[in-house]
Amino acid sequence: MTVQLIRYGVVGVLSNLAGYLVYIGVTWLGVGPKTAVSILYPVAVFVAYFGHARYTFADTERSSDGVFRYVVSHVFGYVTNLAALFVLHDLLGFPHELVQLFTIFLVSGFLFFLFKYYVFAEQ
Repeated sequence: MTVQLIRYGVVGVLSNLAGYLVYIGVTWLGVGPKTAVSILYPVAVFVAYFGHARYTFADTERSSDGVFRYVVSHVFGYVTNLAALFVLHDLLGFPHELVQLFTIFLVSGFLFFLFKYYVFAEQ
């Protein structure tokens, strides 16, 4: 599990750093935070799948069930992300940049366990 967690961190840092920088740029151009997340989240999910499947969890069998479980996991991540933006930014007034940065870590931790025990669980 330690090796997987380190690999998950490497893939996560690279994909989330790139995604966060694009998010900051897009919101700086005037796109609302929740709209930006709604546009960028699916792209990040697609890109990160290959890193997690091949590198983090060494999944050699790409079944439609596994892809479906990956998408379902990310639906929960996306809803968590939007809920955090709504509560922490819209209702409580925290800067969306900080909320999104916090949410990256929150959702990433949650997704690691879903990936390990649900998406890429050993047969």
